[in-house]
This record gives sequence, structure tokens and C-alpha cells, in this order.
Amino acid sequence: MASSTGELVQPGRGRGIIDVYKHRFLLQLLVRKEIKIRYRGSVLGLLWSYVKPLMQFSIYFVALGIFLDMQRGTPNYAIYLFAGIVLVNFFTESLGNATRSIVDNRDLIRKIYLPRELFPVSTVWVSAAHFLPQLVVLLGACLIAGWRPSIWQLLAAVAAFILVAILAIGLGLLFGAANVYFRDSENIVDMILMVVTWASPVLYVWPMVERVMGPWFFLYQLNPVTVAVEVFHWAFWFPTLESGPASESATPPDLIGLWLPAAFGVALVILVVGQVVFKKLSVHFAQEL
Repeated sequence: MASSTGELVQPGRGRGIIDVYKHRFLLQLLVRKEIKIRYRGSVLGLLWSYVKPLMQFSIYFVALGIFLDMQRGTPNYAIYLFAGIVLVNFFTESLGNATRSIVDNRDLIRKIYLPRELFPVSTVWVSAAHFLPQLVVLLGACLIAGWRPSIWQLLAAVAAFILVAILAIGLGLLFGAANVYFRDSENIVDMILMVVTWASPVLYVWPMVERVMGPWFFLYQLNPVTVAVEVFHWAFWFPTLESGPASESATPPDLIGLWLPAAFGVALVILVVGQVVFKKLSVHFAQEL
């Protein structure tokens, strides 16, 4: 097949995700297209990026913070809750859309050759565009609560975002390719996304899990999303706390020195596996679609 640059490229014989950077102009076009299509005919448009997470936050805060009184044992529980929600929403939106990205762009894939990785990666960029308005709201709330982060906490927050993006791309490549052959992949991903909020300390605090799991707590920490949420709490929620028992147990031991590098290792392995599977299956995407 002829690529956009005119050279002949056999599907599945490219350089994989590296080609996304080479075709970054096409990536920008895909991102713009996805955003325009999503909000076509919408009155609120990008404002839905604020409305949906705020509604989700309100439901969880009333149900858990007020009815179950989680805010009594967790100072600034509203910030704790929203910091986790915005990051998990970025992951769930990225993975869900990446899984459907190849099938949704079947007409384009049949007609011309593009690096197939562009489609899952573009969905992650679109999700990042929706993540930024939510981050602005979180920053505003943190500043009102007296947020005074260190440079290391800010860098850690950036690292957590990159970690989730890598994980979403890796899983998106894996399930996006599988979804071309087995449409049940969408249902599997939907079930994963149903539990991901509860599988990380978004609605509750991590010591609750440690008390239950005991010596098996490390299995909980092997989830990169869990580590990313804990890092976000350390970066945004922890600097709003006064010194006391709550601040002493705010983050798990060795979060930055051990668990964050380990989470990057897990995410990179998933990215490599996803890329290998994607390249192998992408050879017959056009025929299967």
C-alpha cells in the first residue's frame, strides 16, 4: 500500500508506534476530527468536560462523603475525591475509545494506508484535551484550600499523567486490535472500566486496603492506575493538609522511590505487548473490517 508520503509500505511492516511521531500532522488532524464529531450538534460542546465529572463527583461526594461520612476521617475529602476522579476518567475514556478506534474508522482504513497506531493514540490525545479543563477545576479547588506543592510533587503529578497515558495506549493497542476480530473485546473492556474506579483509592483511602490485604497489599500496588492515583493525591491533596495523623498516612511507603518506577515498568511491558499484538493483527485489518 502507498503511504501518505508516497512510499510503498506493507501493513504490519512499519515501525509501529514510532511512526506516529513521523505522521504527527495526521495525528493532529485525527484529534481535531474526533473532537468535532463528538460535539457536533451539541449545545454545551466542550463544557461537557466540566459537567460530567462534576456530576460524577457530586454523586460520589453525597453518597460517600456525607451519607457514609467519609469526609470525617479524610480531611479535604472533596479534593481527595476529585483528584482521583479526574485521573481515572482520563484512563477510562482513553481506553474505552481506543478499543473502538479501529472499528469506528473502518472506512478510512479500507481506503488509504495510515499507520494504524494513529487511531488508538489519537483517542488518548482527545481524552487529554478533556482532562485539562477538569485539571483546571482541581487546581482552583486546591488553591482555595491552601495548596502549596513542592516542585517534586508537581513533577510527580506530570509523571502520573504520563504513566496513565502509556498504560492507556498499551491496552488500547491490545484491545483495539482484538476488537477487529472479536467484538466481545468491547464488552470485556466495559467490565474492566466498571471496576477500575473501585480498584484504586479514589473513593476510599489506601490504609483500608492494607488492613484487609495485609502481606498481599503489594498486589494492589502493582496496578499502575492505583499508583498514579496515589501520586496525584500526594501532589494535589497532601499539600492542603495540616500536619497530623492524616498527613502521616497520606501516601503509602516508598510511593515515589519504589512503586512509581515499578508502575512505569508494568505500563511499559503492557505497551510493548500491545504493540507486538497490534502489529501482528493489523496486517489483515482492512480484510476483517
